[in-house]
Amino acid sequence: MLHDYERKRLVALRQLNLLDTSPSESFDRITRMASKLFGLPIAAVSLTDKDRQWFKSRVGVEHTEIPRFKACCGEVADTSGFLVVPDLQDSPLYQNSVLAESGVRFYAGAPLTTRDGYTLGSMCVLGNEPRLINDDERALLQDMAAMVMDQIELQHAFGRIDPVTGLPNRNQFVEDIEDLKTEQSGLRYALHVDLFDENQLRSLQRVVGLPSLDNLAHDIADYLKQQLQNRDRLYYIGGCEYLYLVDDNDEDINKTARALWQLVNDVVLGESSPLLHTPVIGIAPFEISDAFGADIIRTVHSASQDARLTGEDVVLYSQQMDAEHRRRFTILHDFRQALESNEQLFLYFQPRLTLSDNKCHSVEALIRWQHPTLGTISPAEFVPLVESTSLVREMTHWVLQRCIEQINLWHQQGCSLQIAMNISGNNLDEAGFAKRILSALKAADIDTRWFELELTESAIVSHSKQAMKQLKTLAEAGVSIAIDDFGTGYNTLTYLQEVPAHVVKIDTAFVFNLDQKPRNQAIVNAMVSMAQQLGYRVVAEGVENKESCEYLRRIGCNEIQGFWYSKPSPADECCALART
Repeated sequence: MLHDYERKRLVALRQLNLLDTSPSESFDRITRMASKLFGLPIAAVSLTDKDRQWFKSRVGVEHTEIPRFKACCGEVADTSGFLVVPDLQDSPLYQNSVLAESGVRFYAGAPLTTRDGYTLGSMCVLGNEPRLINDDERALLQDMAAMVMDQIELQHAFGRIDPVTGLPNRNQFVEDIEDLKTEQSGLRYALHVDLFDENQLRSLQRVVGLPSLDNLAHDIADYLKQQLQNRDRLYYIGGCEYLYLVDDNDEDINKTARALWQLVNDVVLGESSPLLHTPVIGIAPFEISDAFGADIIRTVHSASQDARLTGEDVVLYSQQMDAEHRRRFTILHDFRQALESNEQLFLYFQPRLTLSDNKCHSVEALIRWQHPTLGTISPAEFVPLVESTSLVREMTHWVLQRCIEQINLWHQQGCSLQIAMNISGNNLDEAGFAKRILSALKAADIDTRWFELELTESAIVSHSKQAMKQLKTLAEAGVSIAIDDFGTGYNTLTYLQEVPAHVVKIDTAFVFNLDQKPRNQAIVNAMVSMAQQLGYRVVAEGVENKESCEYLRRIGCNEIQGFWYSKPSPADECCALART
């Protein structure tokens, strides 16, 4: 299996469309020069493919490729380092190689590395006699490798001009930032002009099509070039998004950014856009000496996204907000690894107290995450993020398996507890979700009465008829269905007539400090009465004191759940509590 770097390196190589192409004079000129300057019979531009070394240009050799195995250029690609082999016959690695068997004794190769850090191959010189290489020759070969890369970038994949707008693109921006480092220092600003939010852009693509969207991007580019003084500092990065560089002598960057916003806000888009544009501008300051073009693009884009989120027109890059976004990305990125680990994720269980007999018959399973570097991550933070991605299916499967294991373990210990497991509304949209739940319980020989599924009323209301069918399948098989956060939705009375649920859990917002809130008492009393008349068992969540518990007991609430009775606890503590 290929390592991630090698896979990406091969992708970068093949995107260039260089392999197996015809000879090119621009490359041949460099290899001829290398052969002459080094006084050696062989020189080549060698590209390292998966299993071979292919020569884009060569002097002194007839074949166009050799196997990668035991090829010096392959080592250059693997290490991204300059390689010198003074005598292949004295090298344990290369003395039996194809090169050595063909009479080659000396090899020197400089890596051909893209700006993204992927080594494509080498600029190499070879001789039939052993020799050494001095510092000047090393520097010369490195310069020739740079010349080869310049030709590759010029002729192939790394274009610098956007064909739609005629503006320099993000690759040119990255290069210009590198050039600035050699010429100047000090503070600069990047302004990111974002014409449409994501929903508007999708609507435009659907309504007018990509050609019309390209025309719009072209028209805005022409307009900005006419309006801006330093038009050579304007770049197009795609999706009706533009970058504009501002010098450090700008007295008021916010004033400059607002003037730019006014320019794009006032432009009349005409027939090219049936939608009103809603431009925002992000500002990112950067020190030239420490700057990297890709980082600037990311941070300034982050600033404009913050503008979208806050509803402001112009926003300066915020490290704090950016850190929050990056943390969310890290959490999602690392959650898959957490699922595969045996040490990061675990379950706690919060008991429910049955008020009629003061016994615990049921617990709610709650997932917890101990991240190796971020520490404890609250489920309130990571669960909503996971539920918005395809990882929700894997998370639900992980919790299901752990719940099944725990039910079996408790039964072996003589502890009869039902486990309530939370699911997302997105789970119900999965084809065959109900069948997978029932199959897993059957395979573990667990009666469905020991299992309950909880989902919020908003999740039920917002999902499809297919979701309702899955709930009915589960309910008919004997799985208890609980409606969580009851009372917080907008269609309570409507969906209660249709949902095949058995339990409603009154939300904490109504129950917290219930003994001190007469209005909440009236609401909870009505909820309990209505739900029970409809045939539901009622659980009150968030019970924090004895007074609230006793009030709920008086009005006939079936169960309570909250810190007054028990906090979420490890499995063995729940079992002990159930026996008391």
